[in-house]
Amino acid sequence: MDDLYVVSDLHLGRGKNRETGRYHQLEAFFFDADFEHFCHWLCEQASAEERPFTLLLNGDTFDLLRIDPEPAAAGASATERRYGALMNPTRAAETVTCILESHQRFADGLADVLLAGYKLVLLPGNHDPELQWEPVQEAVRAVLRARMSAGGASAEEAEDALANLRFQAWFYHEPGRVFIEHGAQYDPDNACRYPLRTALGHEPHAVEMSEPDLPMGSFFQRYLYNAFGNLTFIVPNSRSNARYFRWLLFNQPRLMARVAFSHAPFFYQVMRRIAKSARSTAKLARAHEGELAALSEGSGLGDRLRAIDALKNVRGSAAAVTQDILVGLLKGVALTLAVAFAGAGLWFAGFHAINEMQSGFGFKALLFLLLNFLFLSSTLVGLVWWLLRVPKTPSTRPLQRAAERIAALADVRLVVFGHSHEEVIWRLGGPPDEPVWYYNTGTWIAVFAPDELVPRERVQYTFLRIRDYRAELLYWSPGRDGAIPVVLLEDGGGHPTALTSTSVPHPVPAPQRPV
Repeated sequence: MDDLYVVSDLHLGRGKNRETGRYHQLEAFFFDADFEHFCHWLCEQASAEERPFTLLLNGDTFDLLRIDPEPAAAGASATERRYGALMNPTRAAETVTCILESHQRFADGLADVLLAGYKLVLLPGNHDPELQWEPVQEAVRAVLRARMSAGGASAEEAEDALANLRFQAWFYHEPGRVFIEHGAQYDPDNACRYPLRTALGHEPHAVEMSEPDLPMGSFFQRYLYNAFGNLTFIVPNSRSNARYFRWLLFNQPRLMARVAFSHAPFFYQVMRRIAKSARSTAKLARAHEGELAALSEGSGLGDRLRAIDALKNVRGSAAAVTQDILVGLLKGVALTLAVAFAGAGLWFAGFHAINEMQSGFGFKALLFLLLNFLFLSSTLVGLVWWLLRVPKTPSTRPLQRAAERIAALADVRLVVFGHSHEEVIWRLGGPPDEPVWYYNTGTWIAVFAPDELVPRERVQYTFLRIRDYRAELLYWSPGRDGAIPVVLLEDGGGHPTALTSTSVPHPVPAPQRPV
């Protein structure tokens, strides 16, 4: 039974611009040397302890959604010139090649893991679903093969090493032990109806078929958030969106207004295009259903995998949800106007009543000041409440609920997600001697959390280590040349099973079960 090391949400972009020597605006991953060092440490530990391992990159390794677009081709539409062309299989393969060639030390770390005889598994996320496509997988193999050759490996050694590289279309599963997937499918902002798209990698019009199933989070990332440039943190959920927009409103109001005005005409055109193409999803549905049937049979999960697939938390197409948001905004504007008119009416009624009073000027003036003060205070209190209110349901709860169902359906002791960029440890139940746990591995990139009260580094190289049936959430510390437990506190919401990572009572390894 291999040790497992799970890393998620690295979000590699185009790296440095070779012409300027500076990073591209939308790059978020600046830690290539640290990742390479981390891979060397994994290999050294495994060799010293004689414990083989598998390194799993659990989705959003490559960011093909939040990425600086290539210069528009001749004849490109206004939307393509503004946002870049959509990712078809050929373009996605070229982009992944560019990303890895711009992050050579990252690629060298992966190559070293493979050359040392250990396994590497890549899973897709909502920012790189194109990893399901064979041309993209071959692009990854080609770059790693080139890095191995550059490091002195022979062609035969490189091919033997690449035999340990695997791509999974959805999840990694060891019966009785662990179920690992990216987790975006359980987030209502980022779930697709038809996420399994391997067969579309050979379709010349794969991108047109996939666009109608564009989730809301991807829609706003591509068509709005990218416009904020290097100010933008990657905001994977609605709670992060709310915090980030408040920050922009207070700190960059001119930028926010400029982007909103410049993008308004394009939003309408994009929604029309997506809504128009949403009627032609039959091929997309067939591709998903065909692959789901094959996975159900090949994984041994059978109908249980269909039940897991049914847990998808899909809100609807981006066009439909955007229309709902616009309707909600219109209702909000109408409510605001109604409140404003009602407030104005009350103010004028108060003004008239004071003016009709048979009192001296000084007393009337005092009442006028008091009236204005009350209305101004009420307005400010309402504005502050609107700006600072927090969603009632924490963003991680849908993922935790899905993890609990998956643990039962897949019959595993550990369920592991990424996606949310938040490290999580959550006991799901089980007997005292075989507890069931949910882990979220967080991210290696900067986290936007201005209301975070726990002292922590702005960037933590978090990962999950699984040995036998024990899991530990750690972060890689280059300065210490080792791994340290991630610090998490009780969430204070009456959930005593959300424990700190330094005090989790890890289960005693159980006898190995057949995989």
